[in-house]
Amino acid sequence: MSSTLPRLTVIGTGYLGATHAICMAVMGYEVIGVDVDLNKIEKLNSGEVPFFEPGLPEMLAKALDSGRLRFTTSFQEAAEFGDVHFICVGTPQQKDSEAADLTYVDASVTALAQHLTRRALVVGKSTVPVGTAARLAELVRTTAPAGDEVELAWNPEFLREGFAVDDTMKPDRMVFGVTSEWAEKQLRAAFAPVLAQGVPVKVTDLQTAELVKVAANSFLATKISYINAMAEVCEATGADVTDLAEALAYDERIGGKFLRPGLGFGGGCLPKDIRAFAHRAEELGVGQAVGFLREIDGINRRRRGRTVDLVLELAGGDVKGKRIAALGAAFKPNSDDIRDAPALDVAATLHRMGAIVTVFDPAANENARRVHPELEYGVSALDAAMDADVVVLLTEWTAFREIDPGMMAQVVRSKKIIDGRHALNPVQWRAAGWEYRALGRP
Repeated sequence: MSSTLPRLTVIGTGYLGATHAICMAVMGYEVIGVDVDLNKIEKLNSGEVPFFEPGLPEMLAKALDSGRLRFTTSFQEAAEFGDVHFICVGTPQQKDSEAADLTYVDASVTALAQHLTRRALVVGKSTVPVGTAARLAELVRTTAPAGDEVELAWNPEFLREGFAVDDTMKPDRMVFGVTSEWAEKQLRAAFAPVLAQGVPVKVTDLQTAELVKVAANSFLATKISYINAMAEVCEATGADVTDLAEALAYDERIGGKFLRPGLGFGGGCLPKDIRAFAHRAEELGVGQAVGFLREIDGINRRRRGRTVDLVLELAGGDVKGKRIAALGAAFKPNSDDIRDAPALDVAATLHRMGAIVTVFDPAANENARRVHPELEYGVSALDAAMDADVVVLLTEWTAFREIDPGMMAQVVRSKKIIDGRHALNPVQWRAAGWEYRALGRP
């Protein structure tokens, strides 16, 4: 590609940053990834992706082979090299509050800005409370030796774990929050191959760009919790939430995506994002406008308790000493992310109630073991189900959907299964002699 392409740096090499750096290098850009974690940097430089994401290890090998990608711990090296700097660090929930913790964002922007001696664009991709960008723009202006020559823009990410490579290289839309034509031009240059595919671009101000991500996540969380609220009503009336969801999905104003009843959402984004959004709205005096998000959070948390209740029911009212097979630990399939994972929450709760819980997840076993060493871990679904009194499906991996009910029946003590994700075919399981239960189904 031509040498007129801007040189990119990506600050933070976690899930978002590593994916962004790797994909941009594959698309022809010269890229430096920066992180304060030397261990991560060494892994990436040697061709190892420090988390599970389909397709990314192959892309990393390609990017490193091209000579266009390297990783470093030096902010000075990055500042001297880059024309466009992407901020991709985490914004977890604060320990003692629902607000977002901006420590990493502030630290990385400060560390970079100190070394910016020429015209450059700093671009935030992290999910932050609205108003953060304006504050960071001022921070950059006053910290960078180049002063006003350095501008700040916002470009929220919309990655879905398990589909991150596709979502980076062929996103469904791009949002550019800018304060000048120059900044917009730089962003267009930094995403030229993506935009060449005809991806729609929304150019807007900083505040709107910051809001797009949390507004999108809040909408998705609302849709998921809506159908789960309907599941609660179905349980009280004997109706079937799966049939209800299918009937609603035919209405194109509603649509079937994210209208999947079950254990609810988790992960490193939706739960913390809706809490931080509600918190920020209260600070701005518009808390009432998003007050419904508190209820959304409540509905979502209740699903975990309701799943535990189902296990109790099938176990005859008491799980003490009973063997429970927990299929799944990650918050969703095709990921090893266990942040706020409903699956692990259910497994740990059952353990605290005296059950002997054996977990198996195709990708997240090791991460789960680190956080929950008190649980037992199997090497396969059948291994986890050995002598189980109740099997509970908690993450809808394809491998679990394809389990043969007859085969699993041979290893369990008792043919009782709870489908926490509406991923199995009840007719098939019941035909094989299983007692099948799912949230919101008679």
